[in-house]
Amino acid sequence: MPVAGLLLGGVDFSDFFVVLKEGTTPAPYATIEAAKEAGAVIMSWGAFINTIISFLIIAFAIFLLIRYINKLKRVDAEPEPVAPTVKKCAYCVSDIAIEATRCPNCTSKLSAE
Repeated sequence: MPVAGLLLGGVDFSDFFVVLKEGTTPAPYATIEAAKEAGAVIMSWGAFINTIISFLIIAFAIFLLIRYINKLKRVDAEPEPVAPTVKKCAYCVSDIAIEATRCPNCTSKLSAE
């Protein structure tokens, strides 16, 4: 990935490996290919590190993209007007539920508005 190479300054971990079991020729092996030709059992941890770094860069880019899209959605959406849930009693001027037919404070019968 060119972006990962640019961010890491050209560092490439793909050639890092650990020899778990030597092959027909004794270690040290200069490259992974030399170790495979000798029949050595290796663990290529450098490729794993490269994959993790690439994953983190891509995940961060997707995170920023989704965050920007969500910000655009919030700006475009205007809040809907909220319907009132309370009204004033005509007799005692206390707040009561809009569906109420009697005031719970003064027990006055309310007109259906």
